Amino acid sequence: MSASLDRREFLATGAGAIGVAMAGSGESSGQTSRRPIDEPRTARSLPPLRPQQNRFRDVCDLSGLWQFQMDPDGIGESGAWHTALPKARLIPVPCSWNDLFDDARDYLGTAWYLTDCYVPAGWNGRRVCLRVGSANYRARVWVNGTLAGEHDGGHLPFAFDVTPLVKWDAPTRIAIAVDNLQKPDRVPASPGPGGGFLGSYPSTTYDFFPYAGLHRQVVLYSLPAVQVTGVRVQTTLDGDAATVTVTATSSQATGRGVVTIGDGASRLQAPLTFTSGAATATLRLPSGQLWSPESPRLHDVTVTLADGTRDVDQYTVRTGFRTVAVEGDRLLVNGSPVSLRGFGRHEDFPLHGRGLDLAALVRDFELMRWTGANSFRTSHYPYSEETYDLADRLGFLIIDEIPAVSLAFADGEANIAARLEQCKADLRELVARDANHPSVIAWSIANEPMAGNPMAPGRPDPAVVSTGTQFFQALVTLAHELDATRPVTLVGIGGGPVEWLAITDLVCVNRYYGWYSQGGQLDAGIPLLGKELDALHDALKKPIVVTEFGADTVAGLHAQPPEMWSEEYQSEMLTKYLDVAAARPFVVGMHVWNFADFKTGQGIIRASGLNQKGVFTRDRRPKLAAHTLRARWAQAAGK
Repeated sequence: MSASLDRREFLATGAGAIGVAMAGSGESSGQTSRRPIDEPRTARSLPPLRPQQNRFRDVCDLSGLWQFQMDPDGIGESGAWHTALPKARLIPVPCSWNDLFDDARDYLGTAWYLTDCYVPAGWNGRRVCLRVGSANYRARVWVNGTLAGEHDGGHLPFAFDVTPLVKWDAPTRIAIAVDNLQKPDRVPASPGPGGGFLGSYPSTTYDFFPYAGLHRQVVLYSLPAVQVTGVRVQTTLDGDAATVTVTATSSQATGRGVVTIGDGASRLQAPLTFTSGAATATLRLPSGQLWSPESPRLHDVTVTLADGTRDVDQYTVRTGFRTVAVEGDRLLVNGSPVSLRGFGRHEDFPLHGRGLDLAALVRDFELMRWTGANSFRTSHYPYSEETYDLADRLGFLIIDEIPAVSLAFADGEANIAARLEQCKADLRELVARDANHPSVIAWSIANEPMAGNPMAPGRPDPAVVSTGTQFFQALVTLAHELDATRPVTLVGIGGGPVEWLAITDLVCVNRYYGWYSQGGQLDAGIPLLGKELDALHDALKKPIVVTEFGADTVAGLHAQPPEMWSEEYQSEMLTKYLDVAAARPFVVGMHVWNFADFKTGQGIIRASGLNQKGVFTRDRRPKLAAHTLRARWAQAAGK
């Protein structure tokens, strides 16, 4: 597949679409629908370019204390709560609501947010948009009492054009209704008749807490009348030099512009001529300019639009130039083999739950670097944009995952079809948002999809396997269409169908020999791990990443000889898994589960409602295993 994108392919990614709803009309360039909150989704917006400030654009961050009220009886819309909340209390945005209020801990129904703000007078005459960074799971947005649009799916941004709705001489009132209800046609889906994950409460199909709310910033931003609507940067290599192809889209069908890389004496420029709203330029970079984990060199790629001799808009992407490929048993960055050392993680911290916390984010990267890690997976959903910014800057490698955790295929064609459409929408939005991040080296389309009970003996139902294969083949195909420059993977559960792994470019598996099976018997479990990895490689002839392995560990609990739940057992288990991988060159990555302890539902195997497989505690204190990993990885990281 060609590394370049034609206009149709580029627009299909969502990177070329502004993705904002025309307020008050029910129509949208991003196809955002307007409908009652309980009706099924029929369409959705695509994400716009990330807002930025420059001489043509401005941003007003609305983070802070908003009014908040839960709506368990579903009366808010008929009661016009989008104009005033009858019994409001204050809540920080961004933040999850569950850890803040006693009566909201396990509440996943509709809740309302409301705030007033002034739109800067200098924006009058420009296009004004409202962007929500993440609303988990479904959101409806009103501006000054009028429905502006709605969005399904958490963890990814969406925006609406609210120009006709804002006030210029008085405060503008913004209301957002959010719900995180577990439903069979959502992704992740609600549990079936058998209940949720090991009987946990709240009931979910997955082993992490279903935090709800506005988890990232809500911002107003302004755009000029004619604007850059998409930028995609792609790289090919010729030795140590690079050819960079920049594809840009504009809100105007024809026109001219320029693309610039860098500044000063090393600046490179090329003209852009727009036809049908798209233009492409190719620039040749000298040697020594590539991005890599060892040398994460970043460049500013700026697209400027012009009207005659006058510039009318500008957009800058900060990115790095590198290639990713899978060849034989190797995962290559810039043509050189890489081995992934790192973690599965969660966006999780006391009090604010999944809400963005920049201090905690910076600390997490500092601790990952301390261990010698070079990579992580965004398990099991897309992370904040700031996460990728830091990874770009620090040279981390990311497997970027849509929220498709614990998918199942035995609850009817309608639900399966609805989930496929949601997964496709999530994938389009993910690629549109993250394609220019050099840290992102693979797209993950699912984590631990199920073809029945993975602990049950025997082969899964062939009909279920076939349905899942068609489902995932559609997503793999779409991912390749959206981005031909990165491999596509899904993360398989123990006992899951090999057929699903076979259709991906990079094999990723989660394995827990010595914990969920052969518990307390590492000498019995570890040989089974090696045997299975050998069999997978013999069957698939592809590189393998073990994306989860680990043991629950109570900080401060010690045992000699090592016993389950002790720090010594966790440390010994991780060491033995790493030894198995080191003996197999086709294992190109090992991601420990988990970086830090995280909150999950209450249940009989989750004391204090925590999954304690972290090598750090939830408040980021190291366990013995963190020191073990540092001793193992520091030399590989050059520390």
